[in-house]
Amino acid sequence: MTEPNSGAGTGVSERSPVPAPAAGPVSTDPVRSPRFASLLLDSHRRLVGVGLCPPVWSSEDEAAAWLYEDAPFGLLVHDTSDDPRFVYANRTAQRCFGYSWEEFVGLPSRLSAGPGDQEDRDALLAAVDDRGYADGYRGLRLHKDGRNFWIEDVCMWNLLDADGKRHGQAAVFGSWSPASPSATDPDAGAAPGART
Repeated sequence: MTEPNSGAGTGVSERSPVPAPAAGPVSTDPVRSPRFASLLLDSHRRLVGVGLCPPVWSSEDEAAAWLYEDAPFGLLVHDTSDDPRFVYANRTAQRCFGYSWEEFVGLPSRLSAGPGDQEDRDALLAAVDDRGYADGYRGLRLHKDGRNFWIEDVCMWNLLDADGKRHGQAAVFGSWSPASPSATDPDAGAAPGART
């Protein structure tokens, strides 16, 4: 696994932070939100059919802290708005994209991919809408400083509570690597599949 170097960038001018709903599952303090960690873990297990990862914690509080601070994978969540905005990004995702928590939360998730990669990203979102989740995805994403990098081994799923209410969509990526400046890959994002 290779992490892109973070560097100074200009940021994104369209970013306008959106506070998390007070009564909803999203917390502005992800380390202390066992309810949100449970939503992530339980919805993944229900929709994908397997756990997100082997549990390395003994309480929901520890799970929330581990997912945010120590997970060896990137974990992102956007909300259900018409132009979905990130409401969660763990430390690994923050390092990969070069954004702090404060910069990530409220950022339109479409800005995680460059203009030429939106169709590919939209196909992934459509697959998740159709089946509840999609996995096996690989796609180009955009670092804060403008460099492209690949996210690989991606699984994206609808964030559904036990009553079936949708709270957004979550994505986990198990590996990432730098992309060449002229990154064009005919297999990029090909067939975001689902386990059958």
